[in-house]
Amino acid sequence: MLPFRPHAVVFDMDGLLIESEVLYRDSFLAASEEGGHGMQVETYQKVCGSPWDVITGTIFADYGADFPMDAFRDAWLRHLGVMMAEGVSLKPGVAEILDLLDRLDIRRAIATSSQHTSVTRHLGPYDLLRRFDTIVARGDYTEPKPAPMPYLTAAKRLGLEPGRCLALEDSYSGVRSAASAGMMTIMVPDVAPPTEEMREKCVAVMGDLHAVASLLLRVV
Repeated sequence: MLPFRPHAVVFDMDGLLIESEVLYRDSFLAASEEGGHGMQVETYQKVCGSPWDVITGTIFADYGADFPMDAFRDAWLRHLGVMMAEGVSLKPGVAEILDLLDRLDIRRAIATSSQHTSVTRHLGPYDLLRRFDTIVARGDYTEPKPAPMPYLTAAKRLGLEPGRCLALEDSYSGVRSAASAGMMTIMVPDVAPPTEEMREKCVAVMGDLHAVASLLLRVV
């Protein structure tokens, strides 16, 4: 149960609103297989939702400083482009929770590690851009997730204290960002399962956005 009804809900995008993280993961593993790197899914789970410098640092730490990063990145992006060619679907419950927030008169924002062009490309076809009061994307902050700045920026644009906002995240990096910003945080796991650290940082771990909507309805 949430301690109070939030004044705003701040959403991550990849893996929470859209089914993109599974494509990032599968293309990551395809690039690894193509290059013979032997990467495991646990490596991707560690870097899911992270900026490129964190991803490269993690890979170098796990696979050595001589890892062929440029070739790997080129292969990853090539596989990703093929997988995303026909578009990316919405996650279950997106329309329901946005409709509920309309009825409850709760404001909403996006805080994502993706660029604005990516937000427009993925959410525009579903006519979702107009349903958010503000969108904070890469380029709107200088310190990316897991730093708190993306969520602090969203709260500032909404004119609210971070502690009055609820953040919804699917990744370890995102949960750390939202929690360190002082927001109530719910993890809705996608490609990375919840860990003990995630459960400690979150007020709840929910199976999908339908469950989050049901939880919001129970808050007086």
